[in-house]
Amino acid sequence: MLLNLERFYQACNPSKPLVMGNAADRQYYIDFADVRGGKIIEALLRTITKISPNTPTCQLFTGHIGCGKSTELLRLKAELELEGFHVVYFESTHVLDVVDLDVTDILLAIAGQVSESLEGIKINLKPKYFTKLFGEIIDFLQTPLDLEVEGELSVGIGKITAKTKESPNLRRRLRDYLEPRTENILQSINQELLLKANQELKNRGKRGLVVIVDNLDRVDIRILPSGRTLPEHLFMDRGEQLRKLDCHLVYTIPLALTFSNDAVQLQQRLGGGISPKVLPMIPVRDRFGEIFQPGLALMRQMVLVRAFPDVDAVDRLQLIQEVFDHQDTLDRLCLISGGHVRDLLGLLFDCLREQDPPFERECVELVVQRHRDFRANPIDGDEWELIFQVVQQQKVRGDVEYHTLLRSLFIFEYRDRLGAWFAVNPVLAETQKFKSWLKQTQHQQAS
Repeated sequence: MLLNLERFYQACNPSKPLVMGNAADRQYYIDFADVRGGKIIEALLRTITKISPNTPTCQLFTGHIGCGKSTELLRLKAELELEGFHVVYFESTHVLDVVDLDVTDILLAIAGQVSESLEGIKINLKPKYFTKLFGEIIDFLQTPLDLEVEGELSVGIGKITAKTKESPNLRRRLRDYLEPRTENILQSINQELLLKANQELKNRGKRGLVVIVDNLDRVDIRILPSGRTLPEHLFMDRGEQLRKLDCHLVYTIPLALTFSNDAVQLQQRLGGGISPKVLPMIPVRDRFGEIFQPGLALMRQMVLVRAFPDVDAVDRLQLIQEVFDHQDTLDRLCLISGGHVRDLLGLLFDCLREQDPPFERECVELVVQRHRDFRANPIDGDEWELIFQVVQQQKVRGDVEYHTLLRSLFIFEYRDRLGAWFAVNPVLAETQKFKSWLKQTQHQQAS
């Protein structure tokens, strides 16, 4: 069978999540639920469609950056739309500065995205409070903003966001102005936007409104003057305000918050008593270091379906040598990725940039070596010590230092029937530093 090289290259793009509402993307989807430790998206879906369709819910979703959260959330969007809901999905990184933001920024972004989506289906709502607020903002900032006070809500919020995104000083001044008005902003969004939107949607035969805010897990973990980190301030201290919006909400949050001593506070304030759903890595080895065949088999399929989307799973396995010189070469890529979806696609992408398939083992080893050095270079001595601790204990604490390990993909989280466990990114296990430590540790245990 002739491999379509250009299509394969496009399908391996690591920065592009699969849009499950798109038939062309849907054919590349592999369901990892059986090996990931639970049907996570089904639980989010069931909560909205079966348990509480008419009462707003706020659900939290997390996992390592690049482990496939956006693809799963886009799948949730497609499933909810099939169930009759109007879904507003947006990537917060496109409309917010995740290094410097506060609750009012998130609330305004949600209001703007909801308005824009509704305007797209000819539902035009103009909250009177925002008309007044825009006028006040223009006077307060004393800067040309070209806001049409009577214009579309989404356009007004978009212009404010764009203007403040390019000027930190303007952003701080606006935030100081809006902060004491947070409750009024919330009230207006609920009564003049979300309540009316839900009524209008139901008049059109829809079951309600769902807002999915992706990429909030990328919020910077810097320490604020209060001593709290920015994620703790947003999702714990101000969590009650974020969950007050009168529609179904799904927020992505930083994984490290689930290990914090205040994780219960997060569960109560933002989650309303419900703990976050975690999307773990796909296990290609078990907690004892042995190859986990069910996970490895699915990762093989994830690679092969990118090459042969029109061929069924069993027949694809007969076509491995169209893509790799040997199955062992494919397995090498799957195992070194540690079950991290974006890393595996990135490695494949690099192989394609080196040569045409079938990829030779030598090419794969070169790509792996470069990936290893790139990931290992930034690690300092203190971080190596933390990595060694995690490997020995298979546990992670909630300290800020551990945020770095998770966020930098030095450590991966997995789930099995015994619960959560952690392992070093397999590519780091191949560094000389890690090998020397392992050898020394094994020698000490033997003596």
